[in-house]
Amino acid sequence: MARYMGRRLLLVIPTVIGITILASLMVRLLPGSALELLVVQQGGTEEDRDRIESELGLDRSWVAQYTDWVGGAATGDFGDSLITRRSIGEELERRLPVTMEMGLLALFFSSAIAIPVGIISAVNQDKLVDHFVRSLAIGAVAIPGFWLGTLVMVWPAKLWGWSPPLEYIDLWVDPIANLKQMWIPSLLLGIALSGAEMRMTRTMMVEVLRQDYIRTARAKGLAGRVVVARHALSNAMIPVITLIGIQVPFVVSGTVVLESIFLIPGVGTLMLESLATRDFPVIQAVVLMMAIVVLVANLLTDITYTMLDPRIRLSG
Repeated sequence: MARYMGRRLLLVIPTVIGITILASLMVRLLPGSALELLVVQQGGTEEDRDRIESELGLDRSWVAQYTDWVGGAATGDFGDSLITRRSIGEELERRLPVTMEMGLLALFFSSAIAIPVGIISAVNQDKLVDHFVRSLAIGAVAIPGFWLGTLVMVWPAKLWGWSPPLEYIDLWVDPIANLKQMWIPSLLLGIALSGAEMRMTRTMMVEVLRQDYIRTARAKGLAGRVVVARHALSNAMIPVITLIGIQVPFVVSGTVVLESIFLIPGVGTLMLESLATRDFPVIQAVVLMMAIVVLVANLLTDITYTMLDPRIRLSG
């Protein structure tokens, strides 16, 4: 297992390096720049442009800017925003926990909905409840979370004069008030994610329930619940865990949209604000942090594999 995890960790290093290069190149290919906005704010003369460009170090080559940024990022110093001149590291420290809270709640809601419903569907294969669940799963896959979020914002306000709380309160200041705001967008994102997870759970449970050892367990007189919980579930969960790991990038992208709809000050809104002003140091830092979150999630998925399937530990 140690060798297996060591190989996985070694693969993270070139992946992160590649992401930093791509992020640095791609943000410079965007039309417009923060420099143009700052020049207009300062007066718009050519002298202002040259001065601002020199102050921000934008007159240096891409290689020099990239190496300086990577060197700082390696020590946790992402520099300052070109627009606000605030520390990017402090901004990420304030906003990243907000996005992670929403993402973790969304994954919790997704699994809490999908796994039990998928099991019920598999146990009742080809019955009415199975057909209903399969239709429900297709609907969850087809309906995007941002569309549900828009409906939640618009229709309750029109029909009953109610809208979700829009003033963000930190989790550590007032946990109850925080959850009152966070649970709705998290649930909507979880519903959007649950469809694929529901279908995967059903498919794997149907396959596992046909295995010989399941028939043997039933022949011994074990109750159906015991057979499902003790013998079938752990074997069916490995592909489901894989899917949850794969869904993490979709969680990240989903939080970007829902944060803007529900006015939540997370990394997603920071990314949208930075894209609008072409604040490329902030964009690079956000892309890097989100990539690290995805890589860590994949690593945790691999660790969970080894806990559920000893064959992976032995092969590693």
